[in-house]
Amino acid sequence: MEALRLGWDGGVPKLRAAGAMARQGLVTTVSSRAGTAVVAGWVGSVRERVAGARGLLDDWGRPQTAPRLPTGDYAAVLVCRDRILLMRDEQARIPLFFRESGGRVTAVSTSARHLGDGAELERRYFCRYLTGNMAQPHSELTPFAGVHRILGGEVVELSITGQMRGRVPRHVRQTHDPSVRAADEPGLGGAAKDLRLALENAVGRRMGRMTACHVSGGTDSTSVALLAARLLAAGQGQTGDLVLLAGRFKRGELAAEQPYLDEAMAEIHRHAPAARPVILDADDVADFDDFQHHAGDPDEPHAHAFRAPFWSRLHAAAADLGCDTLLTGCGADPMVDANPFHLHRLARTGQLRQMTRQARDWAAGSERGLWDIVSAYVVQPALPLAAERVTALVRRRGTVLGGLGNFARPRWLRSGFARAHGYREAGIAESRFVFGRKPEQSLYEAANYLAAPDPLSWRRARQDGFFLSHPFLDPEVVATMRRLPAEAVFHPGRPKVVLREAMADLLPPRIGGRVVKVPFNQLYVRGLRTHGDELIDLCRSASHPLIAEMFDVETLCRAVREAQFGIGDSYSWDRVNSSLALVVWLERLDQRSRVRRAAMPVIAGS
Repeated sequence: MEALRLGWDGGVPKLRAAGAMARQGLVTTVSSRAGTAVVAGWVGSVRERVAGARGLLDDWGRPQTAPRLPTGDYAAVLVCRDRILLMRDEQARIPLFFRESGGRVTAVSTSARHLGDGAELERRYFCRYLTGNMAQPHSELTPFAGVHRILGGEVVELSITGQMRGRVPRHVRQTHDPSVRAADEPGLGGAAKDLRLALENAVGRRMGRMTACHVSGGTDSTSVALLAARLLAAGQGQTGDLVLLAGRFKRGELAAEQPYLDEAMAEIHRHAPAARPVILDADDVADFDDFQHHAGDPDEPHAHAFRAPFWSRLHAAAADLGCDTLLTGCGADPMVDANPFHLHRLARTGQLRQMTRQARDWAAGSERGLWDIVSAYVVQPALPLAAERVTALVRRRGTVLGGLGNFARPRWLRSGFARAHGYREAGIAESRFVFGRKPEQSLYEAANYLAAPDPLSWRRARQDGFFLSHPFLDPEVVATMRRLPAEAVFHPGRPKVVLREAMADLLPPRIGGRVVKVPFNQLYVRGLRTHGDELIDLCRSASHPLIAEMFDVETLCRAVREAQFGIGDSYSWDRVNSSLALVVWLERLDQRSRVRRAAMPVIAGS
């Protein structure tokens, strides 16, 4: 989807913003003596989009300045008097790409497909994509040769005529939010207070004119909705501008979530009586519904496209009510729970006795074996590719999915294609990103890209009029959790203890005390049972030449059949899901309309 575009006409930069998205407030254009900025998304806060965009231009428009990037969910292009700047926030929710040739950028857009129309496909990208479902947002590669991704937190500087001057990578500019302070007290109380403050700030930044909150009855989404209700009650919003959005299941295992949902809704209403509940019956929704649309239409292959039908239904309801932002509880599991890779730190620093003691506590609290804990959080991060190969040999036993983890080559990816286009190198790069030299720190960055289904939000933004936003992935929340000592956040048998303590005065006891939530496996199983044969037929009838070059189609079909029968686990099913999404994406590549939406011209610097 093209929200903004930068091109050159006779050597003069021409900056344009999509008119429909500008009218919806999704794209903001500001000008000053320093130049012109077009911002997709928001800087600073949702309510102050214009002020945030103007502040970004004022801070970065001065010659020879490079301040730290502000908080927000945005991609921005600044055409200043002496230079052009392309940038994204650290969380990388809004995409931004540029087409480059011979050291000169010839076009910039939020749509890789618009820049890559007619370009050769970049086969190395598909190897990187197939190593795991975190590969897309943190790789410079795109599906199109010559089209590059600006990474999260990166600033690209161009001359006024488009010559590349420099790229400042993410890790250089990543700093903790100055509002994050050290805990006033060393124990859980101080950690909980800090998290509560950071989470309140994160929710407040994301509240708009009419805010929707996804409420599932779990600790995470209920916490976000309660904080939003409290902020409105304190006068930081207008009466009645809070929507409580939920999917209701009357049948199957997900029906067990209904009592928790009812209690969450009742408690939120107690704080915000004017909040409007919108509860949608979702018994007829299954994963892979209308899969060709959800997987085939995005700019890039979307590994989580199988889950899009459920989210799309919620999005449509919020859009019908005129909501301008939708808050979720995504990201809480990795961000505010105890960090299990702390065990890796203990092992590599020689504290083996303490590591063993804490691993035993972890095993007892999670009802897992001691070796399972040590293998997952100490051995595998140290030797990820070797650990996967050993696991595959032990567990395969004649199946396609047995033992298939995050990085090992799936058997349906042809070995010749993998060797020719760098699959092993892609696997190494992905494993280093996921674990790094310090897995307890890499967890936060990797989780940021895995936790939220944002490609769907971006693709639907024009029709919905809003983006999803995730307070638990806010830089201030992440910075707060990064610095907390392990003893402050780990209590055996009580996950997310800091969050529960932080929200103790708001969460209903039934929700605050629950430790298990019913997963969405029901939607996946139903989807494969309903659409499995259709998916297999789709693979066998696919005609794009790259599919046969890349995949052994019959082996992929066998993997789909095994997933239907319940063989494998969530890791191997993710590999099947991403491969199916790629097949559909390639099949639809040449069928999509290349007619661009009307764009609204804006003043450009020169």
